[in-house]
Amino acid sequence: MALKDQRRSSTGGFDPWRGQSPAGSERRRLSFNPVAQWDPPVTHEEPPVGVVETSKSKRIAQVAVAAIYCLLAAGPVFGYAAIKPVLVQEGVYRGTCTKQELRDGVWVCYEQELRLNLMFTVAAVSTNVCALPVGTVLDRFGPRIASLVGVAFLTLGSLFMAFAAELPFDGYIPGYFFLALGGPFVFISSFQLSNTFPKYSGSILALLTGAFDTSSAIFLGYRLLYQGTNCSFTPKKFFLCYLVVPVFILLAQIFLMPAQSYKTISELVAQVEEEPPSATINGDHRTPGRRRGRESVTSEITALLGPKKADKRVAVEDKRANQSGVYGAMHGKTALQQVLSPWFVLITLFTVVQMLRINYFVATVRTQYTELLHSHSAGVQVNEFFDVALPLGGVIAVPLIGIVLDHTSTPFALALLVGLATLIGAFGVIGEMWAAYANVCVFVIYRPLYYTAVSDYSAKVFGFATFGKVYGLVICLAGLFNFTQAALDTLTHRTFGNDPVPVNIILLVTALFVGILLVGFVWRKSYTLSREKLEEEAEDAREVLMPDADEDAVEGTHHNGTA
Repeated sequence: MALKDQRRSSTGGFDPWRGQSPAGSERRRLSFNPVAQWDPPVTHEEPPVGVVETSKSKRIAQVAVAAIYCLLAAGPVFGYAAIKPVLVQEGVYRGTCTKQELRDGVWVCYEQELRLNLMFTVAAVSTNVCALPVGTVLDRFGPRIASLVGVAFLTLGSLFMAFAAELPFDGYIPGYFFLALGGPFVFISSFQLSNTFPKYSGSILALLTGAFDTSSAIFLGYRLLYQGTNCSFTPKKFFLCYLVVPVFILLAQIFLMPAQSYKTISELVAQVEEEPPSATINGDHRTPGRRRGRESVTSEITALLGPKKADKRVAVEDKRANQSGVYGAMHGKTALQQVLSPWFVLITLFTVVQMLRINYFVATVRTQYTELLHSHSAGVQVNEFFDVALPLGGVIAVPLIGIVLDHTSTPFALALLVGLATLIGAFGVIGEMWAAYANVCVFVIYRPLYYTAVSDYSAKVFGFATFGKVYGLVICLAGLFNFTQAALDTLTHRTFGNDPVPVNIILLVTALFVGILLVGFVWRKSYTLSREKLEEEAEDAREVLMPDADEDAVEGTHHNGTA
């Protein structure tokens, strides 16, 4: 039994029944919950929902409906490049242009460009910064309330955008801001649905992530409709029609979606650990109901995971952890210790620079290529290609992301990101049409890979116990830094005479420098952690094997003990 207890459990990285030993109840366990464990009173928050308590057909419907409303509402603001021409055509912020610019008949003037880009910058920043409050609301009130908050923001955003031209103040920035806030509340609240079918949790997350990336096509569809109706389908009509989306989400939350998150496998395992059959609380034996509940947990786990053998799952989990190279590097540390470490500082710097580059490109793709290609029509052509490629890239990248993150090491994944980012930077300074198309193709694949890789790095390095705080802080800081996009616009227009090449070179060199530091540090630590793990395994082997005992004797003892 001693050897058997050494195995990792496929459902949590530890044997779920180890806690039955007398010392086990006092041992601090690894938690997969972003909220710390404590001993709650009898009356407390509503617990997570058991998956087996919900019918299979209802769970399928929940995942399907969530995918639909994430497609419609998770991130339409990132289709800014598609809706920007509509806003320009409608004369939004045209009053900020100088008389000379109006006489010259420029497509978009300097101040108008800055105001429109500020609208997107505020939306991009708020999307990232609100990751922290979304997590708080989700943890405290559950996914239904969090989604309803998103419904309220989406409704406000739609109304502001619909009536912005008639308001006595600027309604476009708050309208786009509220649309941006609503997306994360709806999208992040849907993540817990991956627990509806744990065997396919990765596929469900990929489906939801793909829906988020594809949601940028909403504004592309509107722009095509706007152009197809000879500009008669105005933004007011579109955003009033868009109010159907928050109504749809509201009805889904009331009549279909769970009020509380579904239980994870780790929570089921924790339930087994905390309620051993012979345990007592303050001298009182467990009730028959509690014993029956505990006995049902094993069958529930089996039903969720399917018939796949536990030993095979253990091997798969061990392989994934070992393959990462950095798995568990900062597990067990406090959030403060993690934030003060180079692991956090370097990934934050990398995320800050890359997110700024991504959002700056989305906001300025047409104006950049109008200057690079010395043709307004060529810039429009690249912009229209980008509008189609951005949502498609999010879908196409899903299998690539799975291959990279599941079958390669973390240092390799980061090196791939740095390589792709460098390639994008190089294409961004070449004034040729082929380079423009190549740049867009690489960019739309890189964007979802980058976002997913950063969250994967955070989960593997820092662990789930502090994931919400640490990852949320990374994204929050990166989002706030996006306000410097206005400075990049000013540099491009005023200092460099609308030439985007100098700013692109600055971003390229900065990203490459930070990327090399990050990859070098992580690769070195991966090597060190691998050596330490080998030494620990050798030490464990010496402790398990009794002195003067050969392998046959140990195997015989093992078989006798487990017979």
